[in-house]
Amino acid sequence: MTFRFRLALMCAGAALTLHAAPAAAQQKFITIGTGGVTGVYYAAGGAICRLMNKDRAKHGIRCSVESTGGSVFNINTVRAGELDFGVTQSDWQYHAIKGTKVFEKDGAFKDLRAVFALHPEPFTVLARKEANVAKFEDLKGKRFNVGNPGSGTRASMEELLSAMGWKLGDFSLASELKADEHGAALCDNKIDGFFYGVGHPSANIQDPTTTCGAKLVPLTGAAVDKLVAGAPYYAKVEIPGGLYAGNPNATPTYGVLATFVTSAKVADATVYEMVKAVFENFDEFKKLHPAFANLDPKRMVKDGNSAPMHPGAAKYYKEKGWL
Repeated sequence: MTFRFRLALMCAGAALTLHAAPAAAQQKFITIGTGGVTGVYYAAGGAICRLMNKDRAKHGIRCSVESTGGSVFNINTVRAGELDFGVTQSDWQYHAIKGTKVFEKDGAFKDLRAVFALHPEPFTVLARKEANVAKFEDLKGKRFNVGNPGSGTRASMEELLSAMGWKLGDFSLASELKADEHGAALCDNKIDGFFYGVGHPSANIQDPTTTCGAKLVPLTGAAVDKLVAGAPYYAKVEIPGGLYAGNPNATPTYGVLATFVTSAKVADATVYEMVKAVFENFDEFKKLHPAFANLDPKRMVKDGNSAPMHPGAAKYYKEKGWL
């Protein structure tokens, strides 16, 4: 190879490097906080990133998903600037913007912004078949998983117990397993039941109903009536019958909506591209998980959102005539 030819190659390589540098510099990375890998939050985050990354060459944004402790953790981490987006229950979005309940210590999260609502999340109680549990009250004195600290499930469980006048000590064991762990613990006879806020159908519920015949338990009564009447983010719902093996009847309960949130500090253009990716590919999005099958864009923009709408999201919704 002659010196002149080597020099030409070096110059060409340098030119390519210089040409590529601006594109690399413009690449933006965003992260969505979700929940346990078997839950619908993780599936939702994955679905959103999948659609976002389809057009990465155009907008230069690369989306990734992080499995986290859930609702409360996601809000606190978005607040700290460590996550760009997070999935959270509608009740904890409400409490975060108000600075109430678990957010009282840190005060109102003034920069919290709504992006859209997702699927309904009935509070779900599952019990071992052998535990002979017909109603939630039958779990008193038994081994029960109350959820991991930092999750919306745990915070909602504590709110229910407070309304009932119960304490964690009313269970013989109040375990703090993550959502990914409670199904196996139930079938291994380590706990008698668990409480979980989740969209249906969920693999997290399907596995123990199929593997060890676990039974859905109704959540009804005066305490539930009081919670639903006193909060704008709660509603009475039913888990359809026949959705899970061995559970042919509808199970009455109450619940919230899963919602998608961000911070006012996240750029308008980033949020705009995010919602555009979801709603321009909405039929595909709905097919990415059974819990999304009945979603309606116009309701997703309005229901369950207590925080102000992020301007980037609002811009797209106004263009569509939804706001």
